[in-house]
Amino acid sequence: MAIGERIHFFRLMRGMTQKYLGTAVGFPERSADVRLAQYETGSRKPKADLTAALAQVLDVSPQALDIPDIDSYIGLMHTLFTLEDIYGLTVSEADGEVCLKVNKAKGKDAAELLKMLYAWKEQADKLNAEEIDKEQYDQWRYHYPKYDATQLWAKVPSQELSDTLVEAFQDKLKKDE
Repeated sequence: MAIGERIHFFRLMRGMTQKYLGTAVGFPERSADVRLAQYETGSRKPKADLTAALAQVLDVSPQALDIPDIDSYIGLMHTLFTLEDIYGLTVSEADGEVCLKVNKAKGKDAAELLKMLYAWKEQADKLNAEEIDKEQYDQWRYHYPKYDATQLWAKVPSQELSDTLVEAFQDKLKKDE
C-alpha cells in the first residue's frame, strides 16, 4: 500500500475530510482538499516534514504512513523476498497452512526482527484473549514502537522523570555554565 493510500486509510478511520486534514497540516483552506487529494492519489509524494505533520494530526507514527509499496501481489512478494535476504525469512508448511518464519541464526538483524514479531504476537494474543480491545491493539500497531514495552530501545523516560532530574541537578547545571 502506497503512502497516499495509507493517508487516505487513516483519514477515513479518524473521520476527517480532506479539507480538514489539509488545513490541519497548514495548507491554505481554499486549496487544502485539492492538495491532500494529490497526496492520497499518489500524484504527489509528501516530503519527510509533511509526512511527520500528517502523522501527528492522524495520531499515528510516521512509519505507519510511509511503508513499502506493497499494493500489488508482485510488490508484496518482492518485499517478502527482500525480508528473506536480509532477515532469513523462510516459508514452510505446518498443519496444512503456509507459515513464514525468521531464522534467528541469520544474524543480529534477524534476531531483532524475531523479537519484534514476538512483541506483535503478544499484542495479538492479548486482543484474542480480550485483555485489550481493538482500539488499544490499533493504538499499539499504529504508534509502533512507541508503546512496545518489550524493547529497551523503545522506552523513553517520562517528562516527569526528566523534570525531576533537571530540578535535582539544577545547582550542578548552573556551576557548569
